[in-house]
Amino acid sequence: MKKKLQKDIKIRKLFNQKELNHTILKSIVKNENLSLITKWNAISKLSYFSGGQNKTRFVNRCVLSNRKAKFNRIFKKFSRLSFLRMARSGKIFGLKKASW
Repeated sequence: MKKKLQKDIKIRKLFNQKELNHTILKSIVKNENLSLITKWNAISKLSYFSGGQNKTRFVNRCVLSNRKAKFNRIFKKFSRLSFLRMARSGKIFGLKKASW
């Protein structure tokens, strides 16, 4: 689990370093007032960005167990197992086990 957390931190760090350049190049490509040569240069530079630094590769992790988190809108920072453990022990105020 610790290795996955370090990997996620590394991906977020790389993304933060390259985010500004990426957004500038994307805006150049979308701008219709610029010449085709500048657009093509921006597209070629964009192609060198690796796919490993995308926002979609971020994984929300549980604060307690470093598992993948967010199974519920209200408790976003906990995985389902740590949420169940806390609910059973009574650490979450106002939460009761439903019976039907």
